[in-house]
Amino acid sequence: MTDAVDTDRPDPLTVLRLLAEEVPSHRFEELLLRADQTCSAHERDRLEQAVRLAHVIHASQHRRRQREDGLAELVDTARDMTHPHDLGELMRVISRRVKRIIKADMACIGLPEDDGTLRLHAVDGATTGLWAEVRLAMGSGQQAMTTGAPLWTADYLNDDRFEHSPQADELVRAEGIRSLLAVPLVHGDGTLGVLFCASRTVRHLTPDEIGLACSLAALGALALKRAERLQDASDEVSELESDGFRTRTALARLQQLADVRSHLMGLLLSGADLDILAQAAADALDGTVQLRNPAGLIITATAHLPDLDDNAVTEVSWDAQAQRTPMMQGEDTWVAPVVAGAENLGFAVLRPATPLIGEDERLLYLITQIFALQLLLQHGTAAAEGPVHDELFDELIALPSGGSRRAHRVEQRLSRAGLDPAAPHVLLAVRIEGGSHGRAMMWASSYAHRQGGLKTARDGNIVLLLPGTDASDTARSVADELSAVLGHPVTVGASGPGRGPTEAGRLHQEAVRCLEALTTLDAIGSAAAPDDLGFVGLLLSEGHDVGGFIENSIGPLLAYDRENDTDLVKTLEAYFATGASPSKAADTLHIHANTVSRRLERVTALLDPQWQQPGRALDIQLALRIHRMRALLRADTAGAPHA
Repeated sequence: MTDAVDTDRPDPLTVLRLLAEEVPSHRFEELLLRADQTCSAHERDRLEQAVRLAHVIHASQHRRRQREDGLAELVDTARDMTHPHDLGELMRVISRRVKRIIKADMACIGLPEDDGTLRLHAVDGATTGLWAEVRLAMGSGQQAMTTGAPLWTADYLNDDRFEHSPQADELVRAEGIRSLLAVPLVHGDGTLGVLFCASRTVRHLTPDEIGLACSLAALGALALKRAERLQDASDEVSELESDGFRTRTALARLQQLADVRSHLMGLLLSGADLDILAQAAADALDGTVQLRNPAGLIITATAHLPDLDDNAVTEVSWDAQAQRTPMMQGEDTWVAPVVAGAENLGFAVLRPATPLIGEDERLLYLITQIFALQLLLQHGTAAAEGPVHDELFDELIALPSGGSRRAHRVEQRLSRAGLDPAAPHVLLAVRIEGGSHGRAMMWASSYAHRQGGLKTARDGNIVLLLPGTDASDTARSVADELSAVLGHPVTVGASGPGRGPTEAGRLHQEAVRCLEALTTLDAIGSAAAPDDLGFVGLLLSEGHDVGGFIENSIGPLLAYDRENDTDLVKTLEAYFATGASPSKAADTLHIHANTVSRRLERVTALLDPQWQQPGRALDIQLALRIHRMRALLRADTAGAPHA
């Protein structure tokens, strides 16, 4: 009872007792009110001094408890950070802890981006989603990172010490932020980012609160760096595991390929035909396999591919042959060349059920090698001396004129290759003016095979020997098709027709001279035979076919005069002799000018509307002169006396 009375007595001893009991501060104020009624002025002064000291001690005790609580939180945070976390979870732990330690309304971590802005992570306490949508200019974060010291303000928007940016100020207003603390996350000599704490009231942080935030930032920076290293190590381990898995998978696939190779070779050595080999290849590929000859015709197939574009496949095959490597056609089809040395034996079209990756592509090479071996075994020498064999064509061109044992042997080889030596043929010399020469050679090989001819390469040109009688049409056809394939022009000189193996050498010389004439005439990218070149072709021709030149130039006029007893040739001679003047020609012929005009109209109908063009007119005039000269010489020969 005495203690209770003493506790209410307004004197310094009571203040000490209340302070020892850690009573709330308002109890001291109640003690002062009672002192106003019972104590003297001197006692009242002493009591006020004691109460003031009690308030100081009470505040000190409160700060000490806060500091102890903060340190306890810091210890718990350090313990939390020792647990394995990924970077995202660790940043959320740091934000949550610092928000609780200094009793802030919001906390987050800002990490610098490559463009110099800050991206906010692990935002705790936000009321809007704006923080996740924008990148902030460094501002106070940059200042904290630069100085390495914490920065704080009791009222951010009204504090001019900080660099303000419209984006940052807009976000601060949206969140209702007033007080702001920015603490750098320092690790070693570098700064990883900034730890932000914010309150929605004007607040003056105490040194203890700032110190706790700095301590937590130091722990957080260490934990973040450790987490980064652990993440890097984990990524490296994962990559090593992936590499190991890929290596094991590749080794397993190589073993499978070795097994497939052994199986296919066993089938080949046991005498299996192409159909069996193709089916075995399709089973190994888990797809469809087609083997085609150089012309693109199917030799064997395990299934039909109705959606396959044969023209596109043929074009891709030329590139595949030129580069000696399988190539994709479309999204799911492979075209692989089948070759033996320098010979093009055809190509394989392969469509696997699943995309080929890594070592799987070696299966394509294996399949084509097996096909090549089987084709060589089936055809023997014929596969090496087929219709596209360069050596045979080169020997054919080198044959001398006239019969010989050598020519007879070449005829026999041509017959074995399926070619008729006595059939008419034309020879083309093709010069590539751009694009891939290898692609052109593959096309020429395929084209010669389709046409039943031969191809070779001489002096940088592609040389083709093809069945036919019209060298001009054949040259233009080859030029058009090959130019479209290459996307670049080609120049083609042609000669023929010829018969027999000994004609190839002469035809080759004429075709090459024709090709050189086209170059001289600045007609690169065109195709022509000697007959197309007028009198130039007459000079280039080995046999100097004067009669053929006259027939090509004015043959229709000569025939018309013979059949109708007219004078079109004589009228045309007078027309050219008088400088292409119908009236002067009429005077020379002693006929009416209208008659000359009608005859010239008949000439146009018999020749063509372009007969008066300079080049054509020159050929016609030369043909007229040669015709008249031949007529005079024949008349002299006929009238000469016999010995």
